[in-house]
Amino acid sequence: MQSGSPARPSAAHGPLQDTIAVIDAHHHIWDLDTNVHPWLRDEPPPPFRYGDSRPLRRNYLPVHYRADAAGFNIVATVYAEAEHDPTDPLRETRWVHQIAERDGLPQAMTAAAFLDRDDARNIISAQAAFPLVRSIRHKPRGVVRPQDYTSGHQIAGSMRCPRWRAGYRHLGESGLHFELQTPWWHLDDACELAAAFPDTLIILNHLGLPADRSATALQAWHAAMSRLAQVPNVRVKLSGICVPGARWTPELNGWIVREAIRLFGAERCMWASNFPVDGLVASYAEILGAMFVITRDLASADRTRIFSGTAAEVYRL
Repeated sequence: MQSGSPARPSAAHGPLQDTIAVIDAHHHIWDLDTNVHPWLRDEPPPPFRYGDSRPLRRNYLPVHYRADAAGFNIVATVYAEAEHDPTDPLRETRWVHQIAERDGLPQAMTAAAFLDRDDARNIISAQAAFPLVRSIRHKPRGVVRPQDYTSGHQIAGSMRCPRWRAGYRHLGESGLHFELQTPWWHLDDACELAAAFPDTLIILNHLGLPADRSATALQAWHAAMSRLAQVPNVRVKLSGICVPGARWTPELNGWIVREAIRLFGAERCMWASNFPVDGLVASYAEILGAMFVITRDLASADRTRIFSGTAAEVYRL
């Protein structure tokens, strides 16, 4: 595990509590001179939930991550697949292992596989053989707006798609977890998926993407998260909830984070930076400092779970 230096006080957020050891459960690195990430290359840029993705079109390596996280006690990190060239998902995994050997992070990773492809079983098996791989991510298809969702859908490539589920089944054989990134209106699909495959742990990325902060949308998000919380084989990442054009503050995101913790319990929640992506609207210090503030009234044991314990358990760190 890699340890950073003690955290610095922040006038904006109060003491950053440098006694807290942190595992960053979801971040990216990329070398655009070496690897192909179509979403960071193609013109025009593909749709992106934070708006313009072009500021991310720069190399982001461990040296840059450490500069962003300087002053915090980051004891380990988990790399999340970064939509590398889909024709060769194993190349990304090999590259991350080379980086970890050279630079000392990450200590674990989420790899890519495409569950509705013919090679799903072979790719999952190959990914599972790498020593740092703990989970697989493949973003399921769905509808863009909650009002377009129907409970009986059979969208190709979705969590309810038979072909997609046939690939998902191989996760159980491999012992890998599944990283789920989907908007909250598809969380009922996730409930069905988790119930159908109870031995596969689902890790919900970015709190179900509650981008719409209207009262109606937040009420619907809360209801969907409440249903998902009843499913035991689900964990939640407290990450990726930036609002385009707004700084990451306790006032903006505090209720969402606290409700997620209340619904799932600290023992099922873990913090993650989602850097450099979330760096579009906030610094690393702003996000982690705000999370310290949001959770400051929790019991010490609960904060330990959120900032390191749950991630250490899930990713075997």
